[in-house]
Amino acid sequence: MNDLLQNSSLLNWDVLEGRNASLAPPWEVEPIPVFINPWDVLLCVTGTLMSCENAVVIALIAYTPTLRAPMFVLIGSLAFADLLAGLGLILNFVITYIIDSGLVTLLSAGLLITAFSASVLNILAITVDRYLSLYNALTYHTERTMTFTYVTLILMWIVSAALGSLPVLGWNCLEDESTCSICRPVNKNNAAALAVSFLLIFALILQLYLQICKIAFRHAQQIAVQRQFMTASHASSTTKGVSTLTTILGTFAFCWIPLAMYSLVADTRSPVIYTYLTALPAICHSIINPMIYAFRNPEILRSLRIACCGCMPYSFSVRPRTPSDV
Repeated sequence: MNDLLQNSSLLNWDVLEGRNASLAPPWEVEPIPVFINPWDVLLCVTGTLMSCENAVVIALIAYTPTLRAPMFVLIGSLAFADLLAGLGLILNFVITYIIDSGLVTLLSAGLLITAFSASVLNILAITVDRYLSLYNALTYHTERTMTFTYVTLILMWIVSAALGSLPVLGWNCLEDESTCSICRPVNKNNAAALAVSFLLIFALILQLYLQICKIAFRHAQQIAVQRQFMTASHASSTTKGVSTLTTILGTFAFCWIPLAMYSLVADTRSPVIYTYLTALPAICHSIINPMIYAFRNPEILRSLRIACCGCMPYSFSVRPRTPSDV
């Protein structure tokens, strides 16, 4: 009996000793190494560059009194959406490696969906604006056009915010990992809906740009008939406009269609490297947007020169749109 009690006391002491070891002071516990995915670092750097670039565009439009036409308002809205997307990527990196919270993860995913949805919808709105500026050239610069632009922006941001709120409202896979899409915590149904919506928007943008090309060529033919010939400068302008449209559509399709198609056929069990390879071009499109829609514009470029060196006065006005501007 004594032996049994002795063995029992030794056993209890060992248990207590082991428990005490597990409660060792923090400075005596070796830290667990955290592996940082290089792809996540690349996305974070991309988000930082994206934020800085689009912040410059917003500042130029906000502090230049002459940049108040509808097209500049839409370009500013696009830059703001891409700025939010860049901040969302930075926040997502912080959440992944520093903050471990399901609610914060959902809010971060919602911010990214809202920002990128608004970016795509703003590109659609810019396309509609370019179509209307050619189709209704005489009534384009009116108060009615400005009101229509602001109403369109409000509706676009409401739709984008509604799409971004879906993960928070329950369209997520935090409770069932098997329903995750390629981008956790978005579930497969949500990702498929977003992908189909993008493909429909791309089809609409393509149709609008085809109509813009038809209008540009029709204007060129009318000028040729009136003057009995087409001037070399106008022919060059029309060709430049078509080339610009091809570049815009090609860049948009190359950056976004791979991610949209991959979202339809893959899920969380697919190799993660494919997700990064398809998502990175779509993210980089927000870096390309200022180069396509902002820094190609002569008025914005002039404002940038003024901001940098103050070498030009604010005496310029918005010039008429030509086929090369489409």
